[in-house]
Amino acid sequence: MKSEYANSLPDGWERFSRFFFALGDTTRQQILLLFEPGEEICVNEIARLFKISRPAISHHLKILRNAELLVCEKRGKEVYYRVNHDHCAEVMRVVREFMVAKAPPAPVAAAFR
Repeated sequence: MKSEYANSLPDGWERFSRFFFALGDTTRQQILLLFEPGEEICVNEIARLFKISRPAISHHLKILRNAELLVCEKRGKEVYYRVNHDHCAEVMRVVREFMVAKAPPAPVAAAFR
């Protein structure tokens, strides 16, 4: 048992809670999946695709932005969003490295015994 994790997270993981919380909602997952690589989409275009209110979409976008999954830029009266691929890849890399380092060794196949 790794009781130290009951008191604190592994180094660098504090910032990940918002990331995974943001991904815990299917609407936010759907919003992320809308984007083509490098594409920027404005709030109104996103809102038109969903059957929920524009304020609800704005709320989801705010959560995604606060979790650094999306970045935004205001141009005139419109706000454009794009996926923060670098941050997403970094979070997944750190989590993967942790999981690989903590994984038990793979069992040896019966044919090699």
